[in-house]
Amino acid sequence: MRSVLGDRKTITILLGPALLLYSAIMLLPVLWSFGLTFFKGSALGGFEFAGFDNFGRLFRDPAVWDALGFTLKYALLVTILQVILGYGLALIYHFMLKRSSVLIRTLVFFPVVLPTVAVSLLYQKLFQSAPTDGLVNELLVNVGLNHVDWLGAGDTAFVVIVIMDVWRSVGFYGVLVFSGLLDIPDEIIESARMDGARGWSLLRGIILPMSLPILFASFIFSINGTIKVFDSVFALTAGGPGTSTQPLTLYMYRTAFQYSDYGYGSTIALLLTIMCLIVTLLIFRASRRDNTV
Repeated sequence: MRSVLGDRKTITILLGPALLLYSAIMLLPVLWSFGLTFFKGSALGGFEFAGFDNFGRLFRDPAVWDALGFTLKYALLVTILQVILGYGLALIYHFMLKRSSVLIRTLVFFPVVLPTVAVSLLYQKLFQSAPTDGLVNELLVNVGLNHVDWLGAGDTAFVVIVIMDVWRSVGFYGVLVFSGLLDIPDEIIESARMDGARGWSLLRGIILPMSLPILFASFIFSINGTIKVFDSVFALTAGGPGTSTQPLTLYMYRTAFQYSDYGYGSTIALLLTIMCLIVTLLIFRASRRDNTV
């Protein structure tokens, strides 16, 4: 085996087809999209070289800043909730339910596999205010509160989007962090308990430090997914009311495919790519600093 893996020709033969396929599917479209940032127009109307005009337009476009603000607010809030609630679920699975957690894990994970459109329709009905109140408004009225037009205002629509996306994804992060907790040796936890560590002291001194690698991985998964949010917002509110819940991905989609401005749409996509890279590098740097302390 060592002789095979040490032969560069063998490595090239084994990895070459996969690298070519990956380049054709992933890297070439990225490079093509980057090239389009210097043009304006569409495939049907033709392209015209625009230089850096798209980048100047990007900084002057108020819709970009509105979409960026929504994206960052959504990504920050949903990421924190996903990871914290997922970590809480993982602790319950591992230390409270233990072997009997299989059924609970399955039930909590079930929303992850549901189609986004189906979940969005469910939440539209739950938070409906017209022509009849949905379940949430019925509960509010029954306890003496006024019904709320949840999807009729930007702030309340944002709340519904956050609740929906956290509900449908927290099961994934619960299982992800649970898999990391399984790697903590039982001997270390038992030794800590023999030394008097219980509850919060055990969590703060032993469990949390040893689960930091999987927490950092969860943050990377979550932040990159939330920055690129598209399908749930598109299915639930379509960016409305108005453009109050329009993320950068939806603005990019509309610019490129509805308004046929591929160059400017590619420029917005480049902004998204840079955001994901910066956030990932910051998380990696933070994890490296933590490991050196």
